[in-house]
Amino acid sequence: MRIISVNVGVAIAAEWAGRLRRTAIDKQPAGDRVPVRPEGLAGDERADLKHHGSSDQAVYAYAREDYDWWQERLGRDLRNGRFGENLTTSGVDVNGAVIGERWRIGGTLLEVTGPRTPCVVFRNWMDEPGWVKRFTEAGRPGAYLRVVETGDVGAGDDVRIVARPEHGVTVSDWFLARHGDEDALRRVLTLPGHDPRRDERVARSPREPVRSAGQDEPAAAPAG
Repeated sequence: MRIISVNVGVAIAAEWAGRLRRTAIDKQPAGDRVPVRPEGLAGDERADLKHHGSSDQAVYAYAREDYDWWQERLGRDLRNGRFGENLTTSGVDVNGAVIGERWRIGGTLLEVTGPRTPCVVFRNWMDEPGWVKRFTEAGRPGAYLRVVETGDVGAGDDVRIVARPEHGVTVSDWFLARHGDEDALRRVLTLPGHDPRRDERVARSPREPVRSAGQDEPAAAPAG
């Protein structure tokens, strides 16, 4: 399990980038090792701090295996960083990672916090018909992580899972819960410190989709 690309981006003006008209979704591979700070990777900007300024979204990881899966279906090359991730992994079950799982990468320690939610900026950036729906139905969201210990990371670093909570709730579970899966939502509700507002959603009819914050009006792109 290793990192094959460390990616950072700067915020640029873009008419297609939601209400802010700015985004940093275009992440490019870094040539050298990159310092990791509490707020994320050095040199990596975010345009939408309201929706993506949380410490729980400091770093975004996506698996090269999932890129390869998408390449076959889209019929186009997808370079590392195309989805706006900071860390492109190989051999890591990113979507099956347990919430609270900790990864030792290079000189830093990261903790899995949840899945990415597709949005209007991501849709426009990809320029694929029905992209948000397709990305959601595929169930390959990638994972957000927070920084537990600062350090540095670089391409080629091993990913070592040094802690894994016993509750077993995964990134995929959380993603399914956000999009109307009642069984997944009940699993998420077992997490310590979960948002109590989700309790009310358990009682809803399965026909009523469970919406995440900002889903009605999509926010700017992850880490953008």
